[in-house]
Amino acid sequence: MPHYVGIDLGATNVRAAVGDETATIVARAREPTPDGPTGEAVTATVREVVRAACAEAAVDPTAVAGAGIASMGRLDVDAGTVTVPSNLGDDIDGIRLVEPVATLLDLDPESVTLRGDTQAGAIGDRFHAHPTVDDLVYLTISSGIGAGVIADGDLLRGRNSNAGEVGHQTIDADGTMTCGCGQSGHWEAYCSGNNIPRFARRLFEEGTSDTALPIDDESFTAADVFAYAGRDAFADHVIDRVTALNVLGVANVVHAYAPDVVTLSGAVVTNNPDTIVDPIRDRLPPKLVVDTPEVTVSDRGDAAVLEGALVLALPDDVRA
Repeated sequence: MPHYVGIDLGATNVRAAVGDETATIVARAREPTPDGPTGEAVTATVREVVRAACAEAAVDPTAVAGAGIASMGRLDVDAGTVTVPSNLGDDIDGIRLVEPVATLLDLDPESVTLRGDTQAGAIGDRFHAHPTVDDLVYLTISSGIGAGVIADGDLLRGRNSNAGEVGHQTIDADGTMTCGCGQSGHWEAYCSGNNIPRFARRLFEEGTSDTALPIDDESFTAADVFAYAGRDAFADHVIDRVTALNVLGVANVVHAYAPDVVTLSGAVVTNNPDTIVDPIRDRLPPKLVVDTPEVTVSDRGDAAVLEGALVLALPDDVRA
């Protein structure tokens, strides 16, 4: 029976899985993603995690039939690299992936598929949870915001497989918040897990005089805002503003792709489904001039990206 390898390179962890031709995972491994000092250090960790997953599965790495890689950052799929890593050391100017993985597994580079992480998430979610849905958006709200789109049954890749950066759509024309990319007014600048605390501080500066939230604490996080939901008027105000912007962002995505299903994932969603997802479902329909999709929480959790990477490793006729 052939075995395949899926790899998920994130800014926090490198994960690898070994699975069979049904994309069933039989072994996993994980290591923290090194913050440099070079891209080669990240590449070395990827290879180490793949070896560990193969060892756990009792599979010789050189016997693997194919590999799929899901990665954060801006990709160059022709070169098989990450050209602009996200949230890693500033000295890392690129990460080689396809050729080093192909060499380790004794594969032709054509047998190693590199895609964006949210694109892999869409593939994994559809393959395991929505196999009959031909129009699907996998939307993750976590440290950042991004999407993978299945349109007419096919993955929407875009140039260099970089489609899906929906977190960088402008939802505030006044641009009161600056995104990590340096531009102003982006969805991610307000509603991602990393930026909700910044947005809360900005709203507090607008004139709120009383709150139990630890606004001035350096350790103040999005989790603090949601923990005070229903108990603190300012926390509720922040959540209401975040919800309004999330509805705008999701509506823009729905208008762009007209999906049957929008499946939501990411830590902000999975930790706060009632607070995040239910209001989107309630407020979305009046914003739309197209059919309202089913809005659901992904039942794959944070496994969707790794599962999708494994599906990418399968032969085309198997994963179709």
